[in-house]
Amino acid sequence: MAVLKPSRIDNPRKKGYFCSMKKILLSLCLLALCASCFQPERNCTDFRTGNFEFEAFLEGKLQKTVFTRNDSIEVDVFQGKSDTSSVRWLNDCEYILTNLNPKNRAEEKPLHIKIISTEKNTYTFEYGLVGEAKKQRGTAVKVK
Repeated sequence: MAVLKPSRIDNPRKKGYFCSMKKILLSLCLLALCASCFQPERNCTDFRTGNFEFEAFLEGKLQKTVFTRNDSIEVDVFQGKSDTSSVRWLNDCEYILTNLNPKNRAEEKPLHIKIISTEKNTYTFEYGLVGEAKKQRGTAVKVK
């Protein structure tokens, strides 16, 4: 006569384990669903023109760039030197900057800039050379 052993699923302790795992999994799914519905605020048209400041670490030092942008031109001032670029808007939140007076080959390449989120007088943006996958992020402040 064969002795039947209870299967793992029939074990009452295991059933409780699977039920709690299902609850955890369901909770994680609901959390992911709620998080995916969140859209950051993007009032990009508020930042289309104006005077701005942008700070970034370059070679271990915090450097500030001040720039003024109208609908089609941006003038940057960095370390006392000014530079002018044309602005071509792709949509309300993305534009291409092309240096009008490049001093070397690197400056000839246009930059793609995408505003990711806005808040009060600041916007967070992603930027990189057109056609390249490598992107960096920054935050600009609109000054009065």
